[in-house]
Amino acid sequence: MSGVLYGVGLGPGDPELVTIKAARLVREAPVVAWFAKKGRRGHARAIADGFIAFAAEQVPLYYPVTTEIPFADAAYEQALARFYEESADALAKRLDGGADVALLCEGDPMFYGSFMHLYERLRPRYRVEVCAGVSGMSGCFAASGQTMTWGDDVLTVLPGTLSEQDLATRLATTDAAVVMKLGANLPKVERALRTAGLFERAVYIERGTMPGERILPLARLAGASAPYFSMILVPGNGRRP
Repeated sequence: MSGVLYGVGLGPGDPELVTIKAARLVREAPVVAWFAKKGRRGHARAIADGFIAFAAEQVPLYYPVTTEIPFADAAYEQALARFYEESADALAKRLDGGADVALLCEGDPMFYGSFMHLYERLRPRYRVEVCAGVSGMSGCFAASGQTMTWGDDVLTVLPGTLSEQDLATRLATTDAAVVMKLGANLPKVERALRTAGLFERAVYIERGTMPGERILPLARLAGASAPYFSMILVPGNGRRP
């Protein structure tokens, strides 16, 4: 019989925010895989450090590109598509051999995660189970002490990769917002927040719940650069008793 692929959500970074179920799945897995940038250990692997069995086979899946090619470039999409196909094949070999595979995922596996690309490729052929995790934005809500939505506030989650016009339009029509995938997109996101009249309410968070966590009003960032895995929160001001 084929093995089972488990998409294991490990939360935003603090190992104490790993669920009991996720910890058990990682400990029991004969094969543990994770995504990482070339030359890096990867956040998911670092979170799982204390849970992986000594005898487990470890399979890092290294991205061919991250920020070297613009996100909108066709070459970026082609490189990632090949990578996901090759990664799916690598895990399929273990599954065909009868081994269960725990694929480690930062945050929640079904929310802006690379796991989803392998999930869609492998679930027609194998049993796949998903273990929910604390999302990165939820961890940042708590770390920053921001009360994000009140009453009937509408929360909008936006990737910073959108165009400046799209960002400004969507921000102008929501009550609260989370903007993810910053990196080189930060200046564009800042301009969109100003256009929408939300810049002064915005809070910047870098490495939320992890060592080196940095939280400050976006206005105090003063044009500094931001890593890709940082985000901006715009709390809502809705109806309260």
